[in-house]
Amino acid sequence: MQLKMDAAALQAFLAQDFGQVAADFAVERADAAGVVLRMRVAERHLRPGGTVSGPSIFALADVAMYLAILSRIGPVALTVTTNCAIDFLRKPAAGQDLRGEARVLKLGRSLAVGDVLVFSDGMADPVARASLTYSIPPSARAGS
Repeated sequence: MQLKMDAAALQAFLAQDFGQVAADFAVERADAAGVVLRMRVAERHLRPGGTVSGPSIFALADVAMYLAILSRIGPVALTVTTNCAIDFLRKPAAGQDLRGEARVLKLGRSLAVGDVLVFSDGMADPVARASLTYSIPPSARAGS
């Protein structure tokens, strides 16, 4: 499987098209297995109790899967999330970055399905698991 966007291209895409959140994320890897995305956890990501908020964990899972799909189809900004189910498994380590490991399970002409395991630095077991589905716009399908 040939990637259409590598880690550097995905990071540049984030900076250009999603500048409002790009500084929160670092693409660590993009290959045939998927994408590994780091969230630089800051105080704004925390909730009472000193843990990372659910919406922040969701953001990591969503962006990681989005980039995993784009790594395969190219910079199609209008690929959108149509469904997400997330299980919060355990409390992330306080003050540690999170890492989302995304893999595309099925890439069709109009839908893509995948999952993301979210890990907290310093912990071996995942803190969350997400299953996501995305709609691929017709303009991207025409070039496939």
